[in-house]
Amino acid sequence: MMQKGPGVMALAVLAVGLLWLAGTVSLAQAGLLLTGAGLGVVLYHAAFGFTSAWRRLIVERRGRGLRAQMVLLAVAVVLFFPPLASGTLFGHAAEGFVAPIGVSVAVGAFMFGLGMQLGGGCASGTLFTAGGGSARMMVTLLFFILGSVLATVHFDWWMALPAFAPVSLPKTLGPTNGIFLSLALFGAIALGTVWLEKRRHGGLESVSSPKTQGWARLLRGPWPLLAGAVALAVLNFVTLSLAGRPWGITSAFALWGAKGASLVGIDPSSWAYWQAPDRAAALDAPVWQDITTVMNVGIIAGAMLAAALAGKFAPNVRIPARSLIAAILGGLLLGYGARIAFGCNIGAYFSGIASGSLHGWLWLVFAFAGNMLGVRLRPFFFRAPYTPSVKGC
Repeated sequence: MMQKGPGVMALAVLAVGLLWLAGTVSLAQAGLLLTGAGLGVVLYHAAFGFTSAWRRLIVERRGRGLRAQMVLLAVAVVLFFPPLASGTLFGHAAEGFVAPIGVSVAVGAFMFGLGMQLGGGCASGTLFTAGGGSARMMVTLLFFILGSVLATVHFDWWMALPAFAPVSLPKTLGPTNGIFLSLALFGAIALGTVWLEKRRHGGLESVSSPKTQGWARLLRGPWPLLAGAVALAVLNFVTLSLAGRPWGITSAFALWGAKGASLVGIDPSSWAYWQAPDRAAALDAPVWQDITTVMNVGIIAGAMLAAALAGKFAPNVRIPARSLIAAILGGLLLGYGARIAFGCNIGAYFSGIASGSLHGWLWLVFAFAGNMLGVRLRPFFFRAPYTPSVKGC
């Protein structure tokens, strides 16, 4: 049975938000709020996380989570590459997240990967676990925002470091060749996890059947991990069709932080990051006109609704001291790393690879390396194995 308090609050936020955005911005912006809510529900009910999946592969040699990520990416490239190659989707302009391949991506991704393990989540994980009632992840989110703002102060220095020009697979190789190459790489990674898991355990991990079935399972969860992967890829494609670009998360954190800085008398418009025309416009405009902000609010509300439906919304404000320190450090690393790497696990990894950008692959390699270091540092901050309030994080 749904917990009425958080459930009603989440529905109220979504209802008011839909009416406000449809009346003051556009129907597409209202649709993006609803899409964000769908992402929040899927992330929560499927417990689809990146941090725990990578940690389990590193520590336990269990690869089910990473294989699900390969399914996520495979569905996404099949959907994304044809419209991105043509530049249009349903009669509207469509453009992927394609960024330079350089030092800032490698360093930022490594920082982000380290922050994932210390902070206890990635960008999507931080939002949906915060929406699910985790006080600790609210701390991570606060310092995620602060780290994002700090990176915008130094952004021009990082952009001056060596880098290669952006490369888009669907435009360079064509959509068909780009899809086949991407699918081959996803398959190789998935097979690699199978080999590692069988070598350590003799077989693949079995998945227990949930107690609830049918409509009860649809509303209360848990959902199969692979179903979550497909749903996330489809919802990212919906985002592309509504916004003309893929799903992102962390640019909004920099925007929130910059607007907060303005309130205390600091002028961020003089920083190089905010002098780009699109960012300057976002800084001057009301926050509800920002696509990423609206979707992030939707994710939090959707996760809160899912937690209420599952009867698992139970905020806990007690955070051990070392865990609190890890949340602060992790949040700063996550925010700073995401900005200089042109995105996070969503904007650079998921949407970057779905866009055919080679910077997404570079991000994956260095973020995974950062996770390996983070796993080694975790025992200092978490005396017992850390179990987040939402298992996917």
